[in-house]
Amino acid sequence: MVDSLRVSLGERSYSLYFGENLAAQVSAEVTRLRSQGRRVAVLTDATVARAQGGAIKAMMGDAPVLAVRPGETAKSLAGVGQVWDFMAGSKLDRGGVLFAVGGGVVGDLGGFAAATWLRGVDFYQVPTTLLAMVDSSVGGKTGINSAAGKNLVGSFHQPRAVFIATALLGTLPAREFAAGMAEVIKYGLLGDEALFEMLAVSPMTAGRVELPGVIRRCCAIKAGIVEADERETAKSGGRALLNLGHTFGHAIENAAGYGEYLHGEAVAIGLVAAARLSHKMGFITAESVGRIERVIAAHHLPTQLRAPLAWADLHEAMTRDKKVRAGGLRFVVLQRMGEATTADAVPLDLVAASCREVGAT
Repeated sequence: MVDSLRVSLGERSYSLYFGENLAAQVSAEVTRLRSQGRRVAVLTDATVARAQGGAIKAMMGDAPVLAVRPGETAKSLAGVGQVWDFMAGSKLDRGGVLFAVGGGVVGDLGGFAAATWLRGVDFYQVPTTLLAMVDSSVGGKTGINSAAGKNLVGSFHQPRAVFIATALLGTLPAREFAAGMAEVIKYGLLGDEALFEMLAVSPMTAGRVELPGVIRRCCAIKAGIVEADERETAKSGGRALLNLGHTFGHAIENAAGYGEYLHGEAVAIGLVAAARLSHKMGFITAESVGRIERVIAAHHLPTQLRAPLAWADLHEAMTRDKKVRAGGLRFVVLQRMGEATTADAVPLDLVAASCREVGAT
């Protein structure tokens, strides 16, 4: 049975479709687009192409496919240039459509390429990782990395639809599944305390019957936040709340070098740092911080840096973060378990101390 959830954004509205196997639904959409004379092309990565080649063929038929190298390094100027060349070679005109079949990297890269090709063509998301299913495939944020920082080059470009087929998780490595759980834990902390409590009682695994419901639950939270603040312009709260743990996490990825940590691993450490900062600011108790760390560790995620990173390097990366306002750092902190808020003018010594407690020097 196929379930759906609508993201209501006026003329940019679209549906998320949930099911175990959605190959027939994706294939039908590809057929519909082609019947209108629209060219279809597919972006994936080499790992997904090997593991899910049959599924891609079943969904996309004989549409041209580009498989980029896996990992964050593909989200680069050279990487998007490769996609643009592929779209040109596939003769995608302004009616052309790009399907992004993969994890967060493929979705971000494909979405940005679609947003910029011929000043914007349609694209669809078919996420294949837990992280992409619960977070990055929804909401229209696209982008690439630069030496200056994570996702600093990008565009808001909403997909036409998102097909979330849990059968695609069958070949997902355990480390990638754990990375996705960092985002699930984030949603519990910022807006669904009952979800966090469920994860605290029993860690989520790929085989649990509750997983599809958890994925939909996270998507519903994100859809509601995106509908209220699509372009992250709210003076406080709003879409920025989705960045809980990410100011720290993006700085870790940048300072360590892209690819050293999976995005979800860096976010997990960032959640610990954000929890410690929240405690230092007088919001949550030390006991709550401990519970957060235990839940993260129980999902096979790091709570400390694997190797020390210099605080000065982390701070420098934070100053280039997209959430900087009027030259000041902006953090998402927990007012209580299940409720987050944005905080400006956070004392830098508290931020430094929080970083050092997760292994910075």
